Amino acid sequence: MHKNRINILGTEFDNFTEDQFHKCLNEDLDNHANKFIVTPNPEIVLSARKNTRFSNIVNNADYVIPDGIGIIKGANTLGTPMHGRITGFDTLMYLVKTANDKKLKVYLLGAKPEVIKASADRIKREFTGIDLVGYHDGYFDDDKKIAEDIAAKKPNIVLVALGSPKQEYFINQFRDLNPAIWIGVGGSFDVFSGTKKRAPKIVQKLSLEWLYRLLKEPTRIGRMAAIPRYMALIRKEKKNR
Repeated sequence: MHKNRINILGTEFDNFTEDQFHKCLNEDLDNHANKFIVTPNPEIVLSARKNTRFSNIVNNADYVIPDGIGIIKGANTLGTPMHGRITGFDTLMYLVKTANDKKLKVYLLGAKPEVIKASADRIKREFTGIDLVGYHDGYFDDDKKIAEDIAAKKPNIVLVALGSPKQEYFINQFRDLNPAIWIGVGGSFDVFSGTKKRAPKIVQKLSLEWLYRLLKEPTRIGRMAAIPRYMALIRKEKKNR
């Protein structure tokens, strides 16, 4: 799997279609495989460039999927086109629906107390096939205690929303305590719980979710500055090739 990865500024992405990726996850769940999914966007790619430890963790994950149109544009510019973006939120939804169909155990970790509770409530209400074995907000001091709680409850899927790179550090450190699909989902519980609205379908199709989020949350402007910086590095890389 890792052989065919596409290198974007030092982060190596798997080049799947969404269907191929879902097929892999389906098999992993059936086989009780221990897998770690990372969903980098341009901001995470830039962060990994400056942080060797983080970069190594990302590139050694089992699945590195392109969450963000910037990754696809970067790949096209560098002459290594990819099938298309696979968002972290869509992956979360696929895992939740599959867990529901297969009657699997799920553990939720991260976000604000009210957001994680609302996410847990939605699962109990809408996805009654899921055995929600535990959930905890992102405000805790003892990582090991949380990891031991996860291991004791033996979930098949662990959704971790601690923000990047904290969530990737946590998963990398503790995933061996429990064979499961582990994924860092960033702010996805905000949308899953209904606390924040996702961009309308047409906006998603036009790959303008970033603009929708910026208009809804102008404080994101600092984070959005990563995109032009990232594209400038992509153009520089293209020249050097």
